[in-house]
Amino acid sequence: MLKIIRNTLVAAALISLSTATMAQDTIKMGALATLEGAFTVLGEDSMRGVQMALAEFNSMGGGKKIELITGSSNASPDSAIRAARKLVEQDGVQILVGPLSGSEGLAVKDYAKTQPNVTFLNGSSAAQDTTLREPAENFFRFSTEGAQWMAGLGEYAYNEKGYRSVAVLAEDYSFPYTQVFGFLEPFCRLGGKSPVDARFWVPIGNKDYSSVIAALPDDVDAIYVALGGADAVNFLTQYEQAGGDLPLIGGSITVDQSVLGSKGRARSFVVGTPSAGPISDTWDDSRWHAFVEAYQTQFPDGFPSPSLFAHAYYINTKAALLGLDQVGGDLSDGGANLRAALSALEFETPTGMVKLDERRNAIADIFLTEVIEGPEGNLLNKTIAVTSQVSQTFGLSYDEFLNYGQVGRENPKCE
Repeated sequence: MLKIIRNTLVAAALISLSTATMAQDTIKMGALATLEGAFTVLGEDSMRGVQMALAEFNSMGGGKKIELITGSSNASPDSAIRAARKLVEQDGVQILVGPLSGSEGLAVKDYAKTQPNVTFLNGSSAAQDTTLREPAENFFRFSTEGAQWMAGLGEYAYNEKGYRSVAVLAEDYSFPYTQVFGFLEPFCRLGGKSPVDARFWVPIGNKDYSSVIAALPDDVDAIYVALGGADAVNFLTQYEQAGGDLPLIGGSITVDQSVLGSKGRARSFVVGTPSAGPISDTWDDSRWHAFVEAYQTQFPDGFPSPSLFAHAYYINTKAALLGLDQVGGDLSDGGANLRAALSALEFETPTGMVKLDERRNAIADIFLTEVIEGPEGNLLNKTIAVTSQVSQTFGLSYDEFLNYGQVGRENPKCE
């Protein structure tokens, strides 16, 4: 009987040792995106970007197996925090990539401050203050932000398109505030106008744009539109049906593949729309071509070209894996060495070199684009120009840039 008990105890100890060894050889990584609500299609493509980075590294980081655990939100801060808490506090992820939407990023940044031993890497969330003001030491954004994405567009609209006054239509939260600021600041500085009463703000998930369309002024040269996902498709469809004929200027996600890849008559309506952002579908560069080919091969049911969401999640996931390689997958110090490695990390992406500033926000190339119809009838963003290594403060000192004030509905005044 004693021999049976001894054998049982030995077996249990071996099982426990084996389980501990397996745990040490596995790193839990969370990926949080909008897999519900108006931005669902954006979140689905984000997860494709995560899978692309993992496939490139054979799901390994620092010699250890990556166990991916996904979390779902609906673009609201509360849903993002609930998902992040589950991933960190219940599932035990040591690295979290996400979230997708602007106000979600602000909330997750604050949550990161309560979890100092977890390393957070942004998904595609692009609100300015996620990193500009009161950043979290364990939150990294390798994918730039919404004002950076507008580099060159305000000048192009004023100097090349000849626009002098614009109306604004945007979703009413932090990311569109950031985009509108990034476009209007140079446009207004050059002499353009966009009065506060010509700016229209709608909630995420708005379906009926009839009242907004009726209220749009007809004495402006163009409409700057910062809507994403189903919101953008709904507005473009309804504006075309209402006989709208003002030229459009696109926010980055308004003419992203997550919108251009949709079906319907509104597709042709956006041909000729200028925009700017972190990617360009037609960029003639071997790194981008390789990324597009890998995306199309791995996801034949995806978009004709990867969206900026797939791109952003890919870059941030790849950064995490590169950082793990540098520290040999050792997170026994609560991830401190990993975060030090990430802070100093510079690497090539499908859209050029990326590195971080002192607040752990990316410095990277930004693309000025215009929507065209591709050779197969699909809509693409054609490269007009590339602005190299755009910083969050656009070359100004940090203190000088803060003088612009916090982004919001009325910044800049532009009257």
